[in-house]
Amino acid sequence: MNLNPPITQWQNRRVWLIGASSGIGLALAEKLAAQKANVIVSARNREALDAFVAKHPGSQALPLDVSHPESLAQAFDTLYNTTGCPDLVCYCAGHYKPLRAPEYDLEEMLRHQQINVTGLLYLLDRLLPLMLEQGRGHISLISSVAGFRGLPKSLAYGPTKAALINLAECLYLDLHDRGLGISLINPGFVQTPLTARNDFAMPALITPDQAADHIIAGWERGRFHIDFPKKFTLFMRLLRILPYPLYFWLVRKITGL
Repeated sequence: MNLNPPITQWQNRRVWLIGASSGIGLALAEKLAAQKANVIVSARNREALDAFVAKHPGSQALPLDVSHPESLAQAFDTLYNTTGCPDLVCYCAGHYKPLRAPEYDLEEMLRHQQINVTGLLYLLDRLLPLMLEQGRGHISLISSVAGFRGLPKSLAYGPTKAALINLAECLYLDLHDRGLGISLINPGFVQTPLTARNDFAMPALITPDQAADHIIAGWERGRFHIDFPKKFTLFMRLLRILPYPLYFWLVRKITGL
């Protein structure tokens, strides 16, 4: 069932990807540029952004740091004053470090919140009034299956992704009838610099290119919830409905805790 208007063509569509210097964000930028979208790439790594623009004439580099609200606000104002409000904004920015409660690190907990959630809230503060005024636009959030339920080594990361899932659902309920598209992306394990920090086997690991293909296909089909790879994410979704005693027992058994 299509919960959003399907995106039937990308040519000349203004797409702003925040967190596009590597991983899924960069793969999305590459594929959308190949389809003639007007791609705006943002991240802290100016060199990576400039390299992308040099490779894809017509694209735009907009360096920013989502952990600094003034940097994000300045970048947003620059974009709006030059090309107007984007047609689609995808918040790809993310931070991940494996963490368990016995090694609790407040600074690391807050950094996850700052990058994964708070930066998005500052973006929405600027973006929502403009999209509501024009009555169109699409906002896409990259969360994770790690937000479905509590998992080992996900003390800092999982709660931020759970927040994004809930936020996307609320945004959809509030904005769908106002003409805005909202989509929630929940990948499984994707081979990125972030997941390279894991010291355990990652089942159903896919490449950023494969992830980007799934995401673009979801946008084109008007999906709200875009999750992949299907067999792994279906298993993770089933875990959400298990009662706590069975869930805790199964997770301990699978992870060897």
